Formats: sequence, C-alpha cells, structure tokens
Amino acid sequence: MNKRVQAFLAKMQEKELDGIIINNLKNVYYLTGFWGSNGTVFISRDRQVLVTDSRYIIAAKQETSGFEIVADRDELAVIAGIVKDMGLSRIGFEDEISVSYYHRMQASFEELDLLPQTQFVEGLRMIKDEAEIAAIRKACSISDQAFRDALDFIKPGKTEIEIANFLDFRMRELGASGLSFDTILASGINSSKPHAHPMHKPVELGEAITMDFGCLYDHYVSDMTRTIYLGHVSDEQAEIYNTVLKANQALIDQAKAGLGFRDFDKIPRDIIIEAGYGDYFTHGIGHGIGLDIHEEPYFSQTSTETIKAGMTLTDEPGIYIEGKYGVRIEDDILITETGCELLTLAPKELIVI
Repeated sequence: MNKRVQAFLAKMQEKELDGIIINNLKNVYYLTGFWGSNGTVFISRDRQVLVTDSRYIIAAKQETSGFEIVADRDELAVIAGIVKDMGLSRIGFEDEISVSYYHRMQASFEELDLLPQTQFVEGLRMIKDEAEIAAIRKACSISDQAFRDALDFIKPGKTEIEIANFLDFRMRELGASGLSFDTILASGINSSKPHAHPMHKPVELGEAITMDFGCLYDHYVSDMTRTIYLGHVSDEQAEIYNTVLKANQALIDQAKAGLGFRDFDKIPRDIIIEAGYGDYFTHGIGHGIGLDIHEEPYFSQTSTETIKAGMTLTDEPGIYIEGKYGVRIEDDILITETGCELLTLAPKELIVI
C-alpha cells in the first residue's frame, strides 16, 4: 500500500467513515498514479478499487499498484455492490460534484449515510513528497529558460500575442507537456490589469511588459511572473518595480515552516503599504501549486493556520496603477523547516531590453 493511501486511510478513520468515493480526476491520479479522462476511486479499509472504462484498462493496469481495476461505465453501480457486500454504511464523497450526480448517488446508495467531504484529498496534497517536488522543480526550470529566451525574442513591434505564443511553444520545446494556464502577457496600460489577456497590440518603447506563465511537467505545474521594460524606464516605474521586488524578496527571506498564513501575506504587503502603494496591491500574496495551478493553501488576514515544510507556494506581490501600468513579480518556493528554497531562478532585477 502506498504512503498516500495510508495517509488517506488514517484521515478516513479520524472522520469515522467506512469508505470514500473520489471523482476528481487529479485526486484519482494522486492516489493511484492513473491519468485519464474517466476514473473513479473507492477506498475502504479493506479494498481499494479504481473503476474506469475499457479505453483505459491497459493504462490503468500499467500505472497503478495495489488497486483492483474494474472496467465499467456505471461506476456507482460497481461501488454500490461493493458497499453492500461489505456491509458498509457511512460513505463519504467529494462535495464538488454536480447536483445531478448527487441524485444518482442517492439512488445508488439508498438508506446509507452519504457524507460530503470538503478538500479531503486536497488537504493531503498540500505537503509534497520528493517525486512531486522534483516534477515542480523541473517545470520551474523550463519556465525559467523560456523567459531567458524570450528576452532575445522581444522587440518593439512584436505583439502581445506573438510574445505569449513564443513562451508557450518554447516551453513545449524544452520538454513541457502543456501549459499550466493561459499565458498572461500585458504591455503598457494593459499591465495595470492583473489578469490581462494578450492582444494584437504591438509592444512599444517605454512600456512595461508583464509575463505571467507556467508549464506542466509530469502533470505538475510551474507559475511565474516577470515584468521587464522596453527601451527605457521612468523614475516612477523604477521606484514601483523596486518596491515590488523588495516585497517579493522579504517573503523569501522570512518564509519557513511555522510562519502564520497571516504573516505570509502581511510581510510583503506591509512593504508595499509603507511605500504608499497599499491601495494598488489588489490581490492575495499567493497560493499553493501542485497538480492544480491554484490549490490549497490560500492566505488571508483572518487565518490562524501556519505553513508547513513540504508546501510549494507562490510569492507574487504586485502594484497596479489604473490607466498607466503595473508590476508583478512571482516566484515559486518550497517551504522547509528552516527557510524556503527558491524554485524559479530566472533573473528578476530590473531589466530593460
């Protein structure tokens, strides 16, 4: 039995559940190693079952270990039969299913306790093991190199879409299997929008260019942002940039296991507030990354939780001046007991090309 399933069973026992149905395909992969578009897992103390369809049977047998593999398109009927045979009663399920699927579950598990579970597997996924960290580290190295290569590609007259496409294809050339998310590429006034979509707008001298992008490697993501300047930079632009960079670095310097979620957000935010730009930092400081580009944990000033060793997190302060320009610098970091490891190593000093 793999360590992830062992941790799953321990958590299930704490919640006094007889078994749990897992439909989220990324959670299915996390537990089994199987990657496909159709898969449902049922885990109880004595049986671990993966139900998929005939298209994936060979792959499921090759990719999983310790799970019974069942080929059937009616996964709820299969699981209901197992539950009945084993005499189970308290069955958990992930609470992000559709209403229609829940009605199907009710029909399949009559007279049983169906108990919704929030973030059950996601809570386990917050702490990454060595294999996960290696995949994220590789994804980050691909993003790093794509950014360095983009510095040679970007010229006045290139459009935002052309630059975004260059990053996307370059990451694939370097070994990525796909993109973590749609690349954000914003120049000039567009950079004042934190999640701007790339347009057919040419980049011009004197403009800020913000690039927020990432890739997939072995199903795990990278997520980084760099802001550069084309031709020249004004004193105000340099001041804002260096304020964001200072905030970004301050969190890297202080992040370690035991730091409160509130402080994780507060450390960089205070620097931006003290510089007079507090009203222009309009989003959270970061989030967890892993199989999803945005996953637990998230950070707020009301949280009482602390970060833990093994978490992979983003550090992404920004300042956005509506109608003018914006700056964001984002790194991925791995939390350790004594500090953090910087995973995104692309240059982030003020760059003018």
